[in-house]
Amino acid sequence: MAVFFRGSQNLLQKLKNHVSFANVSSRAMASKTPVGFIGLGNMGSHMAKNLLKHGYPVFASDIFPESCKEIQDLGAQVLDSPAEVADRADRIITMLPSSPNVIEVYTGLKGILKKVKKGSLLIDSSTIDPSVSKEMAKEAEKMGAVFMDAPVSGGVGAASSGKLTFMVGGVEEEFTAVQELLTCMGTNVVYCGEVGTGQAAKICNNMLLAISMIGTAETMNLGIRLGLDPKLLSKILNMSSGRCWSSDTYNPVPGVMEGVPSANNYQGGFGTTLMAKDLGLAQDTATNTKTAIPLGSVSHQIYRVMCARGYAQKDFSSVFQFLREEENQ
Repeated sequence: MAVFFRGSQNLLQKLKNHVSFANVSSRAMASKTPVGFIGLGNMGSHMAKNLLKHGYPVFASDIFPESCKEIQDLGAQVLDSPAEVADRADRIITMLPSSPNVIEVYTGLKGILKKVKKGSLLIDSSTIDPSVSKEMAKEAEKMGAVFMDAPVSGGVGAASSGKLTFMVGGVEEEFTAVQELLTCMGTNVVYCGEVGTGQAAKICNNMLLAISMIGTAETMNLGIRLGLDPKLLSKILNMSSGRCWSSDTYNPVPGVMEGVPSANNYQGGFGTTLMAKDLGLAQDTATNTKTAIPLGSVSHQIYRVMCARGYAQKDFSSVFQFLREEENQ
């Protein structure tokens, strides 16, 4: 009987501790101020979900209402416009496809800056022209708000698992506040310098990514033509000096890896259109700074041709399929 009594006491104490922990967690979540999130595409939807997982109330908006349903079901409050988001939250993250989209979302008739509160922190994770980031920062400053550029790297998989890399540009004194939010969505948050330097780092990264993906696709295709098994060739590359992210994490050849776009008819992931856009940004900045980028320029042309040949909506690793089809023409 004494053993039973002591066991019951231990069980009751464990239940008390569990309830106490739950109450603390609830209080911690309740104390977190709301975050606005605009742009719920392949990347943004996962990023917003991770904010919810970390206990932040989220006010969300997207130009396509159907993109909002999943995040709404998970507890986010969906609003009709960026201006409404700015009216409800003083920390806002945007994740948009291009420079014109960013300009519209921030300065349009229903844009963030129409109702932004003084002291608001605006974080743009889109990949855009650095000059646009600088212009948005000036416009935000006029309204008493702070704009920071914080583009990401890692793809949809990293966005889903919360392992993105953020490259941040802006006022250094605000970096700690930015870091607090971004660490909910990524494992690496790097301060790059003034506004626009985050974009500069991202453009450089994506140019290298495009070059290495084309190189990987060409290499795998040549090896297959020479009679090598693609899985064996991939294994050799990944234990040799040719190893890169495109070969060991995001292989473009169907059947070599699971869980990547090449295993799903190149659906999902990072679209060819977006890669062509980013390479266009690299080309523009290279021209403006009189920088030679011969491989970057060729990569840009390849992805532009792919867009015109029906690959626009496929993942950028579909360059492997594109090269194979070019041979057969």
